[in-house]
Amino acid sequence: MTCYEELKARGLIAQVTNEEEISKMINEGKAVFYIGFDPTADSLHVGHFMALCLMKRLQMAGNKPIALIGGGTAMIGDPSGRTDMRSMMTTETIQHNCACFKKQMERFIEFGEDKAIMVNNADWLLDLNYIEFIRDIGTCFSVNNMLRAECFKQRMEKGLSFFEFNYMPMQSYDFYYLYKNYGCNMQFGGNDQWSNMLGGTELIRRKLGKDAHAMTITLLLTSEGKKMGKTASGAVWLDPEKTSPYDFYQYWRNIEDADVLKCIRMLTFLPLEQIKEMDSWEGAQLNVAKEILAYELTKLVHGEKEAEKAQSAARTLFAGGAGDSANMPSTELTAENFVDGKIGILNLLTACGLCASNGEARRLVQQGGVSVNDVKVTAADATFDQNAFAGDGVIIKKGKKVFHKAVSI
Repeated sequence: MTCYEELKARGLIAQVTNEEEISKMINEGKAVFYIGFDPTADSLHVGHFMALCLMKRLQMAGNKPIALIGGGTAMIGDPSGRTDMRSMMTTETIQHNCACFKKQMERFIEFGEDKAIMVNNADWLLDLNYIEFIRDIGTCFSVNNMLRAECFKQRMEKGLSFFEFNYMPMQSYDFYYLYKNYGCNMQFGGNDQWSNMLGGTELIRRKLGKDAHAMTITLLLTSEGKKMGKTASGAVWLDPEKTSPYDFYQYWRNIEDADVLKCIRMLTFLPLEQIKEMDSWEGAQLNVAKEILAYELTKLVHGEKEAEKAQSAARTLFAGGAGDSANMPSTELTAENFVDGKIGILNLLTACGLCASNGEARRLVQQGGVSVNDVKVTAADATFDQNAFAGDGVIIKKGKKVFHKAVSI
């Protein structure tokens, strides 16, 4: 099976501009491709995961990845999938986030001469002369076509700012710039980015002629990926300081039955033959599949040692006990967390990151979803003495599967 055939068999491809030429370039290892990442936070998250796995997969087949960090486009913000305008970030915040992204990407992609490179579009976008840009690039875009683009449609009722309207030409210019300066001949992105990305392909052809070999591929899961990694407590991050390896493992261990085989096929590097054998699995076998998924992805992001620890702790907890808490995620409480030597259950849940707000914590308690040291908490005003958190601390159970240890320091 060729590399491109495997991408299709894994359910990764949504739309392409020229499948015959694209498959030939990928299969022969001649694709120099880029995927863009807007640095809207200081960590990549599960929503970026498929793109990173794809870059790794294609690099293993001899193709050259370009990781484009959107330090310039982040100053505008992608309107795709938005009902309102994104908050503007400072230049310092964007630069910090870019540095964090590079460090995390190095776990997936091998950077170096003739291997993979990372570029930041701030390096060329911030130096553009606006008048020259709209004379040279702006004339290649039809306003009528842009207004019909899917990325702008849902913003039209609430209002689309001229500021955001510049995003498509700027993203298109990225592909044009990379094509001319880095030999980049292919771009990948989410299927919700199709209209944005076609702008880049058409710009290259209009500026450089119909023989310019610029290809666009959109990925089937990436728009779903933006929904992935969202929990009641926020996003599932790749940074272990934001989402522990154990919590990362648990996220995948607890996904819906209907999604587990799709995720194994799309996100892991297990052979398709092995995955095909799982297609008939059901019932308790799906729990085994979830363990495989959780282990493989945790190993990929955090390393084999952390994956082993997370799996060991999870198996203990799923077996019905919290006796082995050595690898359990934990929170250290300080004196500031206690008032008159006590902490309320709502503040405890939010301090441990088990709930995003006191309101959410209150609902969880009222629904009978919280236990502390195996005792169900039934009152939203329940409090706990600081002394109880000394030594080994206390074990908080949220729902049936989430365990967390809290200790005082």
